[in-house]
Amino acid sequence: MTIDAKDLLNSILESLSRIDYVKPEDLPNIDLYMDQVTTFMDSQLAVSKRHPEDKVLTKTMINNYAKNNLLPPPVKKKYSKEHLLALIFIYYFKNILSIGDIQEILNPITDKYFASDLNFNLEDIYSEVFRLEKSEVLSLQKDITKKYNTSHQTFADVSEEDREDLQQFAFICMLSFDVYVKKQLIEKLIDLKVAEREKKEAETDSKSKNKESKKEKEKESEKN
Repeated sequence: MTIDAKDLLNSILESLSRIDYVKPEDLPNIDLYMDQVTTFMDSQLAVSKRHPEDKVLTKTMINNYAKNNLLPPPVKKKYSKEHLLALIFIYYFKNILSIGDIQEILNPITDKYFASDLNFNLEDIYSEVFRLEKSEVLSLQKDITKKYNTSHQTFADVSEEDREDLQQFAFICMLSFDVYVKKQLIEKLIDLKVAEREKKEAETDSKSKNKESKKEKEKESEKN
């Protein structure tokens, strides 16, 4: 059974409008055990699952994030509100980025703002980032509508029997190219960040070695 083009587009746009994020006020104010964390995340992010039986996060995933220093370790086997915030960031990043890339993005943030005594903390960062979601969804709806309409102007000369499949293929290709370009941009930004960090580390190491060398020379001079 074929799906009417207009119905399909409306279905896509409606699914986008249902996209929501976990609001800070919905986060529990008490620390949670692992089972409670997975249950909470599964209920809060259920709308993002492709299949009903899919799991948002598993115990194995969370343990691996902690082992790989992607997630700060729990305190007495309990996870705080900030752990949940970090896990939400990881959940979204892991669909397009490697663990190593997520570490490069997230670790500097958690190192500075996780359980921070500063006036500005991880919850503030989360709120600031995700409040942009509504306007971003509107932009995505317009962009997807444009891509959809463009794809349905293709393959005008092929038979009607083949046209629908080819136009859908064109639509998928346009969406995939968009994801590909944005992923390339993210990876480029990460690589620049890594290069900048390594340069600073090399400069610090060089200064340290120069100081040690200077001290050694001074010692030798005093002996003579």
